[in-house]
Amino acid sequence: MALSPDPRLEPNLEPRPEPSPAPSGANPPPPADPIAAILQVIGLGERFLVCSHARPDGDAVGSMLALGMLLRQLGKHADLVNPDSLPVVYRGLPEAGSIAFALSVRGHYDAVILLECDSVGRAGLRGLDQYFLINIDHHITGSDWADLNWIDHQAVSVGELVHRLVQASGAVVTPQMATCLYTTLLTDTGGFIYGSLRASTFALARDLVLAGADPVRIAQDVCFSAPVSKMLLLGAALSNLKREGRLCWLSITHNDMVRTSAADEDCEGIVNYALGIAGIEAAAFFRELPESRIRVSLRSKGSINIAAIAEHFGGGGHEFAAGCAVDGPLHEAVDRILAAIRSALAAIHAARPRQSDST
Repeated sequence: MALSPDPRLEPNLEPRPEPSPAPSGANPPPPADPIAAILQVIGLGERFLVCSHARPDGDAVGSMLALGMLLRQLGKHADLVNPDSLPVVYRGLPEAGSIAFALSVRGHYDAVILLECDSVGRAGLRGLDQYFLINIDHHITGSDWADLNWIDHQAVSVGELVHRLVQASGAVVTPQMATCLYTTLLTDTGGFIYGSLRASTFALARDLVLAGADPVRIAQDVCFSAPVSKMLLLGAALSNLKREGRLCWLSITHNDMVRTSAADEDCEGIVNYALGIAGIEAAAFFRELPESRIRVSLRSKGSINIAAIAEHFGGGGHEFAAGCAVDGPLHEAVDRILAAIRSALAAIHAARPRQSDST
């Protein structure tokens, strides 16, 4: 087991029996009241493992930390594990040091709670299949793959769903928890730019500020803490920026990553510079990986469902912010992805005159 030393994890213990196993060969539909069902499992258990997807972003980190705080407040033992180290901008979050790093897990857990993972494999951890799995997700590409599923496509972040769990459990939203949850709102909406934004989103942000979150400090920690390597990588990406009508894209090679000493996290948000150009409706950012795979970040201002394109290539995400990984070489990957985006843009704009004529 590849695991950083951590006395909280018990690698030699066997997992407990599942509280309510799924029928063989099939996953159960979501319960009528998923919050109550999840809280029932938590109430009956003692030890829980909390995970999110590999290469964690602000929503993944903030929601893991907040859920861990909730479980401990309820008197439960909670281990938080991710296969990748936290991005620098999130390492200052309350209790960020409680997240352990591992490639596989085994131990004594009543359930594993996976946050915004479209499959058990998305967590990047070996050994999860042996446990009772709880899937909490808000992505448009989310599905009922676990033993217990709660998916709400209208939530702007999975942190919003964790907040609902906190409220339903009767626990207190501490300033530390509020800070983590506000971070999920800020980052998964791109600074309150996209997502299922509505009045309740800002009502939740207000509640979290009243509970102790400092919105200015959080925004500065997230937006004004980039390392020099990210700025150098951004320069390389912008030097390759191309535009074609309503579509814009950037790309970097593996050599660019090496030359700028950039880390994976330095790629986060680069695609938004292409989307920020006036008149652009869809944008893509292509990163060449050392194993000849290409990681793709996709964004839309709302005219097309970019998640559907990502899902077609084996990825997923939000309707206006998604991603995938495809085979290289880079120029072929660019051609395949852009062809799909062009087709989606053409279909949308071809339909607009007909809609206009019918009104």
